[in-house]
Amino acid sequence: MPGSILGTQVRRVEDEELLLGQGTFVDNLEGEGVAHAIFVRSPFAHAVIAGIDTTEARAADGVLAVYTADDLGYDNLPSFAAVNKQAPRAALAVGKVRYVGDPVAVVIAETRAQAVDAAELVDVDYDDLPAVTDMEDALAEGAPLQFEEIGSNIATFRAAKDDVDVLDDAEHVTRVRMVNQRIAVAPIEGNAILVRPTDDGLEAWVSTQHPHLARDLLAKSVGVEPEHVRVVAPHVGGAFGGKAGSTTDHAAIALAARRLGRAVKWIERRSEAMLSMHGRGQVQYAELGLTRDGTITGLRMRVLGECGAYAGFGGALAVGPTYLMAQGPYAVPRLRFEAIGVMTNTAPVGAFRGAGRPEAAAAIDRVLDLAAQELGLLPEEIRRKNLIPKDAFPFQTLPGPAYDIGDYELSLQEALRIADVDTARAEQRRRIEAGEARLLGIGMATYVEITGFGGSEFGSVQLQPDGSVTVMSGTSAHGQGHATSFSMIVSDLLGIPMERITYRQSDTAIVRTGGGTGGSRSLQIGGNAVSKAAGETREQAIAVAARMLEANTSDISLEDGVFTVAGVPDVAISWEQLASYAHEHDGGLGVDTDFTLEGATFPFGAHVSIVEVDTETGRVRPLRHILVDDCGRIVNPMIVAGQQHGGGLQGISQALWEEMVYDESGTPITSSFADYALPTAADGIMLEASNTETPTPVNPIGAKGIGESATIGSTPAVQNAVVDALKHLGVKHIDLPCTAERVWREIQNPRTDVWREPPAAFDRLRNDGDEPEIVEA
Repeated sequence: MPGSILGTQVRRVEDEELLLGQGTFVDNLEGEGVAHAIFVRSPFAHAVIAGIDTTEARAADGVLAVYTADDLGYDNLPSFAAVNKQAPRAALAVGKVRYVGDPVAVVIAETRAQAVDAAELVDVDYDDLPAVTDMEDALAEGAPLQFEEIGSNIATFRAAKDDVDVLDDAEHVTRVRMVNQRIAVAPIEGNAILVRPTDDGLEAWVSTQHPHLARDLLAKSVGVEPEHVRVVAPHVGGAFGGKAGSTTDHAAIALAARRLGRAVKWIERRSEAMLSMHGRGQVQYAELGLTRDGTITGLRMRVLGECGAYAGFGGALAVGPTYLMAQGPYAVPRLRFEAIGVMTNTAPVGAFRGAGRPEAAAAIDRVLDLAAQELGLLPEEIRRKNLIPKDAFPFQTLPGPAYDIGDYELSLQEALRIADVDTARAEQRRRIEAGEARLLGIGMATYVEITGFGGSEFGSVQLQPDGSVTVMSGTSAHGQGHATSFSMIVSDLLGIPMERITYRQSDTAIVRTGGGTGGSRSLQIGGNAVSKAAGETREQAIAVAARMLEANTSDISLEDGVFTVAGVPDVAISWEQLASYAHEHDGGLGVDTDFTLEGATFPFGAHVSIVEVDTETGRVRPLRHILVDDCGRIVNPMIVAGQQHGGGLQGISQALWEEMVYDESGTPITSSFADYALPTAADGIMLEASNTETPTPVNPIGAKGIGESATIGSTPAVQNAVVDALKHLGVKHIDLPCTAERVWREIQNPRTDVWREPPAAFDRLRNDGDEPEIVEA
């Protein structure tokens, strides 16, 4: 609106202390009496623990304690999402280890160096067992089992109720088996926790996305009520879904600190972090039915979701968010979807930026592109034919969500315009006709995702005696810019300069409740909570001003931070005067409130990728990447652009470089940055980010999420571009990531059939109901 700060570029207020090196992370926290913890982890993927000898370690210099499961307990500990109650996990391994990196003991010493040295002295006797690391192999008869009592490696599933063939009326069926590979979350800071025991509970400083959830999980783990646990999340060095709540490693430190009666700090080493935070990991079997002109008639999807060990909740994302978004932005008249969460002898899989939704978008957009190739259609032509029209909203999807609002063709049209696709295709043809080795590929993706997911959030606006304002919310920023965005909202409603607004977060002793940060929920739920609190504070302030000015509230106006009476322009009071009066006569002024988002919102967009593929080496080089993302009403374009650039590069990286690889014995072979292809600044390119703006009717601000959108659109666009560069050579599909070796091999021997029948496990589960077997989430 005219004169509003909202919608303008405002520099982030939270960056200065980080740029000046004044940030405070868990590892910066010391204090008197802080001991240090190091875990002893299994080098085997699957083995019986025949014995643990801690004698030498306990006698080592500076060692305060060495704990095993015998000390910390065998109880199943609570987690962010429990997928299967028959797959329990204690603080330390009980009976056997199930993946390389499974913790079997924890050493506590006066210094970190002493703990590291002593951990080398813990002697663990393992009896090696057969391991399985591939999901398809894990479902085969006779595969090694994670938990014998379950009887299979199936942790959870979604099975169709009937045998209806949704492809029986199709004139053409495109089939492809594709891999959405497991990747390492790899935040700049790994997991970290400092625990101080108290008389009736504990205080913990945790690198987490969800301080209040971490408090509740730690309280349950140590057996106290949540009110006896305080959790503070200081600066957090990235999370991307990998720091949801707290883990059993955090619980082990809390249990050890209480048992020892001393403060204990654990800072995850990079080698540990590469095994503790994994995301993605699906094998997708997609069958798309169409008419000869490219109109979709039906979609059949069967998906394997990678749980890893201990039924990691990442596998359940296949039966949840991937299912919910299976049809993407397209009008799909018939859908049949089945999914299995599979346990393997690999590190537990969790969330990574998008958490199940990028996998859905990658599947539908890849099979759609392949269908266009088989039918002789341009990729934009087949999309335009099937995109949900803008006059169809709200749109009820087959999996259940009702899309709120969208103009999907507009974002595609804008992305194609910016990319100048016709000129790029002319250059593509020129290179092919000239017989050049470096070919051009043009790929695109149109996507929609689900964010917010409904729910409530806390918001607080409190006027201080000097006229400044303290703002709080139950979200927990670690780079998203909440302090800036929320302060902008308050400044806009109250007319108080942003430099007079202080934002506080992530301390359960101060912020009474909170849902944390994840699922791109913060602005649309936390921002609306703050907006609600600011609006009610404004009404309170007008009532106080009316008393001070001896006028009716209807005659009071607030403009530019000054209260005046209609018709009496010479009489005015400032926020400073009002604050002083309110604190003297009313005990203060401000509002604590909660905002409830009744339903999810659905951001959407279109990406175009232009890449260069060297046919002699297989190397792919991104040249341009155009992002047109729609996140509803934009509060701060600078913050939105930052999310687009960061998310876009992560999506490009999944398409081309990153992959967490295990050998057949379960040993990770990309467990360091020497082997894991994380891109550097030299590998990235400047992304061309822009927006369409379609405010949602679901919340007052009109905002949708943006934190994950660019990750969702970029991966399939790049993958489609790589295939586009080589389709004249007979290439139909290249699995993620499109590494030089994988691309080169496909060029040498293009596959004519990119389909493989799914495991028989799908047939066995078919009639067991279509509700996922998730025990607790």
